Amino acid sequence: MSPLSPRQTRLYGHTLSYVDSGTGEAILFVHGLLGSHRNWRYLVDRLDNTNRVVVPDLFGHGASEKHEGDYSPAAQAGTLRDLMDQLGLERVTIVGHSLGGGISLAFSYLFPERVERLVLVGTGGLGREVSPFLRAATLPVADVVLPVIASPWVRVGAEFVGRSLSVFGWRASHDMRAAWEGFTELNDADARRAFLATTRSVMNSGGQRIQALEYLTELVGVPVLIVWGTNDMVIPVEHAQRAAELAPTCRVELFEGAGHFPHLDQPNRFADVLRDFMATTERAEGLPARAATKPPTRARSRRAPVRKRALPAAPKRDKTA
Repeated sequence: MSPLSPRQTRLYGHTLSYVDSGTGEAILFVHGLLGSHRNWRYLVDRLDNTNRVVVPDLFGHGASEKHEGDYSPAAQAGTLRDLMDQLGLERVTIVGHSLGGGISLAFSYLFPERVERLVLVGTGGLGREVSPFLRAATLPVADVVLPVIASPWVRVGAEFVGRSLSVFGWRASHDMRAAWEGFTELNDADARRAFLATTRSVMNSGGQRIQALEYLTELVGVPVLIVWGTNDMVIPVEHAQRAAELAPTCRVELFEGAGHFPHLDQPNRFADVLRDFMATTERAEGLPARAATKPPTRARSRRAPVRKRALPAAPKRDKTA
């Protein structure tokens, strides 16, 4: 069986697709919006000879089911916990990209006892700024426009243009190829519904809604690595610098010239950085499970009150699954 041959399981009565390859210290990779396990294919190939690598397709993505349920980061974090239980994984180094980074932050906050290390790659949740295209998907008009621009005839036309330009030496970036790979799935109505529900759960027309920056300071004893491409056009690299200022114990690696997918642009370097991070940090022994899933209440200035969006509670286990 190929390392990237997905398996399937049932959670909450729905089909979840995932890759499980190799043996050793476990790494759980979490893809971003419009992504799938394929976004991590180069890392699986480089790491599964020394590590157990688990790469799910989040619900609403890839080969996993596009149901009508909850697509919030907390719900997806609960799914990751239950997948780990099914696979017999007590704790993992969790690596999240973009939306998957926000989900990984939620997972680390809600289930700190399951986390050995946290790696955030071009992650969501560290600031409001995000691509205008994603903000546009939160508008009501997206329900009408998206079926048109994702229709087969538009896709065929775009692919024809791409092939024509390639004759003259043009080559699409990894960002463009990964985005196109996910975008082509939106011709399916269930995939569109899941995409819009996921997008609207984490952002609005003004940008990202869920702010998880402060949660980094709560992860006492958990080694954190932040990786960002300096040419990221989806979420600005300044978010990495912001995180480093708030949590100076975080290790920050900037990939010069890389875009929103540094693990696709520079997979060898990414694998080397991840291996070094894991080799030079002590695994967290598992922080105590939280008695409540609501984030802690912080003191607020009377002169400048701030209202923050809290993560919702993680879903309860479905005993019938």
